[in-house]
Amino acid sequence: MGHNVLMELSDLASRLSEVAQLSGSFRLRSGQTTSVYFDKYQFESDPELLAAVAEAMVDLVPDDTELLAGLELGGVPVATALALVSGLHVVFVRKKPKDYGTAKLAEGPGIEGKRLLVVEDVVTTGGQVVSSTRQLRERGAVVTTAACVIDREEGGAEALAEIGVTLKPLFRRSDIA
Repeated sequence: MGHNVLMELSDLASRLSEVAQLSGSFRLRSGQTTSVYFDKYQFESDPELLAAVAEAMVDLVPDDTELLAGLELGGVPVATALALVSGLHVVFVRKKPKDYGTAKLAEGPGIEGKRLLVVEDVVTTGGQVVSSTRQLRERGAVVTTAACVIDREEGGAEALAEIGVTLKPLFRRSDIA
């Protein structure tokens, strides 16, 4: 199963644009409407592209990271691929804790006292990352950094900075467009 994950960043940006960028009228989670939409599941479901994304994102992982925290749903495959490349364990973070079984917010290893890197696929206003970071911190996790594949440059980095989190995007919207 030989595939080359060492894709140049410019080539990777082109491939992501080609595979995942759609034009039209789309409503975002934030309620905003946009004419350009990134259908992230198009690259997350492609093993070659997902591997290339993970390989490129390794450089965004702070040295003191103890666990990767993939946000439901799109951050989960990205964090899983990043775990395979980095060797770090991953937790899967629900949008809200389940109300049965273990009733956990983050599935996987314990997060209390651990330094987590929050992993998301696409960040627009940062609302979900801010919400999930607050919930993780309430459970004792230390979160100072988030990484994403694409920052749509619509306020996400600023919203995260307000809660003391640095956003490290692999690409900004302007890199992909």
